[in-house]
Amino acid sequence: MKILGTYKLQELTTKIGSGATPRGGKNSYKDSGISLIRSLNIYDLEFDTYGLAFIDQEQADNLSNVEVEKDDVLINITGASVARCCKVPEEILPARVNQHVSILRTKKERLDPTYLQYLLVSPFYKHKLLTFAQGGATREALTKGGLEEFEIKLPPLETQISIAKMLSAFDYLINNNIRRIEILEEMARRIYREWFVHFRYPGQENDELVDSGTELGEIPEGWEVKNFGDLVAYERDRIKDDDVDKKVSVLGLGDMPKKSITLSEWENTNDIGSTKLGFKRDDILLGKIRPYFHKVGFAQTNGVCSSDIFVWRPKGNKDFVFALLVASSDKFVETATNSSSGTKMPRAKWDVLEQYSVAYPTEELLQKLNSLVGSSLKQIRTLSFHNKRLKETRDLLLPKLISGKIELD
Repeated sequence: MKILGTYKLQELTTKIGSGATPRGGKNSYKDSGISLIRSLNIYDLEFDTYGLAFIDQEQADNLSNVEVEKDDVLINITGASVARCCKVPEEILPARVNQHVSILRTKKERLDPTYLQYLLVSPFYKHKLLTFAQGGATREALTKGGLEEFEIKLPPLETQISIAKMLSAFDYLINNNIRRIEILEEMARRIYREWFVHFRYPGQENDELVDSGTELGEIPEGWEVKNFGDLVAYERDRIKDDDVDKKVSVLGLGDMPKKSITLSEWENTNDIGSTKLGFKRDDILLGKIRPYFHKVGFAQTNGVCSSDIFVWRPKGNKDFVFALLVASSDKFVETATNSSSGTKMPRAKWDVLEQYSVAYPTEELLQKLNSLVGSSLKQIRTLSFHNKRLKETRDLLLPKLISGKIELD
């Protein structure tokens, strides 16, 4: 690959800069308005809208010097997530960044922004960024000056755009699969809410509601009241470090899904220092520590996770789908939150959650649920494995394309 030369980022950008947190901190955030991008939103090649904060126009005006524009590349500059990098998605604009995120705005006639994000996450340049971040006076921080002086090798613009298009094709397919997974998951949640919260299920017009004699109140006739502990067993199979298969990724709290019930445990790189627990395919996992109670997922392979995660194994195959939907329901997560105890790191309590009452349906309705939602979960598993292959291929090509070891033609 032809290289034009080595350039500092300040020669190839019109802006490098980070913002600030509005006065009042988190208490000043709004329910809607102008997006305030924080480090928790930035992942390599991925923007996560979970936890996206909002500010009003007055607050935004005070941060006008860090207004985010279309095609800006965002990079985390402090903390454990330092050097994570992605391009801003148009749908969250208008936006500002706080002090932990820096904007890289390229001179597009010289440096393609999509190419830049792939370059910065490639192994060679990621290592350089992390080395700079850990080598200065401030631990794990990239400074404005450091970013301005950061050097990259630059091929012609035409080559940059071609490489970016090739890698973007993989990300398009990956994101399309993610959207399909989200739709399938939302369908499953809606079915649970309709059938088991509002009791609007197939054939409900022929059933009467009767007093359950519990805090659940009235439930359909023929149903019974069960506890969550009747559906799942709490697994506490401890795994010694020496017994961990090196090919199996370890699942830490940070690897738990934020908006999804799909655990992609093969993607995880989050090492953990706590005791490790073993889990099996189709086990249900939930974070024990606040604020991770909302993180619930089902395992797609056998693996190992932090002991800060509950591992629940359905007692029968017929109860897997129902138990998963119960555990990921808003009310269950609310119960985990409200019953947690501890000063610094409040933890959910199994003795409370195992007593969580549910209206358990008839065998006929349970079979319909397993057929309908079970089919969706199989599709989710297939799409998730497809994404695994796509990411592996993209990540194999990325450094070779950036370094010129593979020529596009």
